[in-house]
Amino acid sequence: MEFLQALAEHDFLQRALAGGLLASIGCGIVGSYVVVQRISLLAGAIAHAVLGGMGAAWYFGIDPLAGALVAAVFAALIIGWVKLRFAEREDTAISAIWALGMAIGILFIAKTPGYSVDLIGYLFGNLLMMSSSDLQLIAALDIVILVLTGLFFRQFLAVCFDPEFARVRGLKMERYYLLLLVLVALTVVMLIQVVGLILVIALMTLPAAIAGRFTVSLGAMMGLAILLGMAFTAGGLAISYAPDLPSGPVIIVLAGIAYLLAALLRRGRR
Repeated sequence: MEFLQALAEHDFLQRALAGGLLASIGCGIVGSYVVVQRISLLAGAIAHAVLGGMGAAWYFGIDPLAGALVAAVFAALIIGWVKLRFAEREDTAISAIWALGMAIGILFIAKTPGYSVDLIGYLFGNLLMMSSSDLQLIAALDIVILVLTGLFFRQFLAVCFDPEFARVRGLKMERYYLLLLVLVALTVVMLIQVVGLILVIALMTLPAAIAGRFTVSLGAMMGLAILLGMAFTAGGLAISYAPDLPSGPVIIVLAGIAYLLAALLRRGRR
C-alpha cells in the first residue's frame, strides 16, 4: 500500500514502473529466442562487452547508453561472424570478447576524472533514476524489435529450429542469425537501465525459460514471457521500495524464485 500511494504521488516511480513494463516487451520477445536457440553464453558476452563502449563514452563525455548501443551491436556482429566462420573456436572468441570488452571499459573508467557514480548505476541497475529520455529510448528499441520480429518471424523460427532445411530452401540463414544477435544487443542495452549490466542476462532468460515450460509454441512463449517480465519488474519495484533495497537485484531474486517454483511444479505434474 505504501508503494501504491507513493506511485500516485511521485513521477520518478511512475517512470520507473513504465520503464520496467516497456523493457519487458523486448525482453520477452528476444529472451524467448535466446532460450530456444540456447545462446545465453553469446548474449552474456555481448552484455559484458557493452562495458567497453560505456567506459569510452563516459571518458569522451558522451551518453553512456549511446556507447553501450554501439558496443553491443559491434560485439554481436563480431561474435556472430566468428561463430559462423570459425565454429570450432567459438568458445574462445566468446571468452575473448567478454573479457576484452570489460577490460577496455575498466581502463576508460580508471582514466576518467572523478568518481563514475553513473556507471556504477549502470552496472547494478538504477530503475528509480529512469528519465523521460530513457523511456523514449526503451520505447524506440521496443518498436524496432517488434517491427523486425513481425517482418522476419518465420525466418527467425527457421534459424532456431531448422536452419539446415531453411538453407536448402535458399534462405540466407547467416543474415538472419546476425540480425537476431543484433536484436539481442538492443535488448541488452534496454535492460541495462532496469537491472544493470551484471544481471541483464538473468532477466532476459528467466521469464522466457519459465514461459517455455508451460507453452507449446514460440508465439505463446513470447506472450507469457512478456507478462512474466512485467510481473517481475513491477513486483520487484514494489517489494524493494519500502525497505529501500536496490530494485534490480530484487527483480532477479523474484524471477529466480519463480523459476525454481515453476521447475518444481513441472516435475510434480510429471
